[in-house]
Amino acid sequence: MPYEFKFPDVGEGIHEGEIVKWKVKEGDKVTADQHIVEIETDKAVVDIPCPKAGTILKISHKEGETIQVGEILVVIGEEGEKAAPEKKEEKAEAPKEEKKAAVSAKSEKKDGKPYTGSVVGFLPDDEEEIQSSQKPAASTASASSDKAKATPAVRILARNLNVDISSVAGSGPGGRITEEDIEKAAGSPAGTKTYSSSRSPVNYESFGSVERVPLKGVRKAIHDKMHEAHNTIVPITNFHDAEVSELDKLRSKEKKAAEKKGIHMTFMPFIIKAVAKALANNPMINSCVEGSDIILKKYYNIGVAVDTDAGLIVPVVKNTDEKDIFEIAKEVQELAQKAKDRKLSVEELKGGSFTVTNLGSVGVRYFTPMVNYPESCILGLGSMADRTRVDENGKVTIRKMMPLSFTYDHRVVDGAVAARFMNEVISYLEDPALIFIEEKGKK
Repeated sequence: MPYEFKFPDVGEGIHEGEIVKWKVKEGDKVTADQHIVEIETDKAVVDIPCPKAGTILKISHKEGETIQVGEILVVIGEEGEKAAPEKKEEKAEAPKEEKKAAVSAKSEKKDGKPYTGSVVGFLPDDEEEIQSSQKPAASTASASSDKAKATPAVRILARNLNVDISSVAGSGPGGRITEEDIEKAAGSPAGTKTYSSSRSPVNYESFGSVERVPLKGVRKAIHDKMHEAHNTIVPITNFHDAEVSELDKLRSKEKKAAEKKGIHMTFMPFIIKAVAKALANNPMINSCVEGSDIILKKYYNIGVAVDTDAGLIVPVVKNTDEKDIFEIAKEVQELAQKAKDRKLSVEELKGGSFTVTNLGSVGVRYFTPMVNYPESCILGLGSMADRTRVDENGKVTIRKMMPLSFTYDHRVVDGAVAARFMNEVISYLEDPALIFIEEKGKK
């Protein structure tokens, strides 16, 4: 009997993807675990493995089309079999139990053994996934809300407006629930409208030539993520300056040793190490809010924002407190290249507890970085330059200064806590011997 292989739920809030490239065609024979298609999600481009051996009887989506979790990718069967006509109801999102089976893939057999392959490996759940357990206890939403087709940003908006998402009829493609649907269900009270529905559509073509670019992929993910953060957190930004003349000398010295190992040594690894050290002493900075709890994270996974042709992508350097400068530098370099090549796995994009972003490379001194929600804080690096500074003896000197912009969620982090954290980070950057040389001496 033909088997309908559906786009599995790979976690991390991924609900859809775009077909980038088919590696098979109808009529091709395939083996279990053979990669059959590349799909671009809002996190990464992933190779989808075939769950079983057989013949591709039908390909349900063309390259460039968007596919939702639970929709049929291909129909697999024996040579000569015919795929049954596709039913409309099978376009609906797969039930929770079926999606869970798709992730674990334990229901598939190969030579009598459980199938152990998956899209990106078996990913552990974490606090960043949108789960029904995160809904307020007073919510009237039923279990069917888990089946509602909506992005995480829309679900957040529904919770903020006390709307039972399971009772909302979606007006988007395939019945997807939009922000406008939630606002209509909430009665559109004053002050709750979002920018997506704050005004009537404008006929821009009447003013001249325009180009319309679909909002999808990484740009759609950034759109949803920023909207979710804007609707949820209370951001405050503090501005600082670090005198990094000694750090500059240390980096120049270690740069030569790094080059022999094929590593390009920038300031980023030193900053990551300083942040990790300071996070250990300031636990509230390394936290997030989940429901009525503040989660204090005991791990120090630092996300590094990377500018790519597709948009801003944030891979995560894990366990930075356990790695030395060279290990961090190598990992940052590799992750940045993979981000630009769109070769990052979902695992390399999840689990962050704090983010560092750099606009100094494009000439910006100070800015207000947006928190990478659900994290609570983000550090922005500005353009480093030689500037005048008055020392403790009143003497004017030329020192190398690095502007720093620190944004924090004021619901969780008080201004004094943020200031103490940044003062500690700056102390490490201004006197790198406090951690870097000491760390090197332990080896």
